[in-house]
Amino acid sequence: MQCRRKRCAMNRRTFVKTASAAPLFVPASAFGANDRIQYGLIAAGGRGRYVSQVFEKYGAKCTAIAEVNSANMDKAQTQHPDAKPYIEYRDLLQQAGIDAVLIASPDHHHAPMLYAALKAKKDVYLEKPLSYSLQQSLDMVKAVRQTDRVVQIGMQRRSIDKIQNAKKMVDDGVLGQITLVKAQWHWNVGRPLDNSPLPSKIDWDRFQGDAPKHAFEPMRVRYWRYFKAYAGGNMTDQGTHLMDVIQWFTNSQPPIAAVSHGYVAKYIGAEHPDVFSAVFEYPKHMVTWTLDYGTSYEDGWSITFLGDKATMILQEQGFKVVPTGPRGSETMWNPNIKPIVDEKAQMTAVETHVQNFFESIKSRKDPNCPVEVAAAAVAGPHLANQAMERKTRVTLPENYLKARA
Repeated sequence: MQCRRKRCAMNRRTFVKTASAAPLFVPASAFGANDRIQYGLIAAGGRGRYVSQVFEKYGAKCTAIAEVNSANMDKAQTQHPDAKPYIEYRDLLQQAGIDAVLIASPDHHHAPMLYAALKAKKDVYLEKPLSYSLQQSLDMVKAVRQTDRVVQIGMQRRSIDKIQNAKKMVDDGVLGQITLVKAQWHWNVGRPLDNSPLPSKIDWDRFQGDAPKHAFEPMRVRYWRYFKAYAGGNMTDQGTHLMDVIQWFTNSQPPIAAVSHGYVAKYIGAEHPDVFSAVFEYPKHMVTWTLDYGTSYEDGWSITFLGDKATMILQEQGFKVVPTGPRGSETMWNPNIKPIVDEKAQMTAVETHVQNFFESIKSRKDPNCPVEVAAAAVAGPHLANQAMERKTRVTLPENYLKARA
């Protein structure tokens, strides 16, 4: 355990740690009758129930569920009929026999739920983004490293072999000098927020937690991610996935500064925008991050790494690399040139990430996405939200700069 505690300091190596171990398949038979992982599900919305299914698929057993929305609880109990129900997650953490917890709550609950789970000596799979704020990221890293607990953050691209293959190509210099990286996410899903009565019961006080108190509105439950009291919007939600891959592939620390602009186009009633663009400053390259939930053009997510030798396009369906040599050369890009690599694959699978978490529970080694990686990934999106709010360029705070030293 001593070697883990030595990593408590947020130095350069820990903060930008590039965990890239190959995904490990852990079949249910790997856990005997007496060592099957028992876990509690905290927050049983759609994402929580989906990841919980994956947990069970690979050998774990859900023995408790904590949820403040009766409809979510009913669905989760149908999925896990033997699990004991709770409204208060702290009560779940006191149940005997629980080895780990799966937390899939709104962002503002991530830190308090993580702290409570660590205090109860549970291993944790926490959905992304790691934190609600930059300072919370630092506090959460420190809290984890003061314990011997295994904590995996749900940024599953870290555990996908094809993405690891793409990372190796970048490391091998196939792209040459990367000058610009463009991340984008397009989904035509925008619509006015539904504020009609909920068909279920909700413990509104527990839902709000430590957030600023507000009169009950059904849309705040249905679309909590679009309200500033509970989350950082799609800037931190989808952005933490893509910024993580960008910083991983370019071996970069969090950005120095950010500017950003966005607006509500179709999600009428939301506080966070459904169309936005951010620009991030790094010492040796630039990154743009754009989201539009009002179009299906180039549907889904993609990251384009622009190099002086070749360009890599990484997206949901796989990745390809095309030559982009000097202007006038035989390797200069043209639409008819054959890609150097064109790999098709499912690039958003959660299964290998869960398997890696289970293997880490057994080995007591860090998983593929430890808290330092997650803190670095969400730093830029947090900066961009601040820049949008203040309508100015925002730089990384001094305490983050020290962590990067």
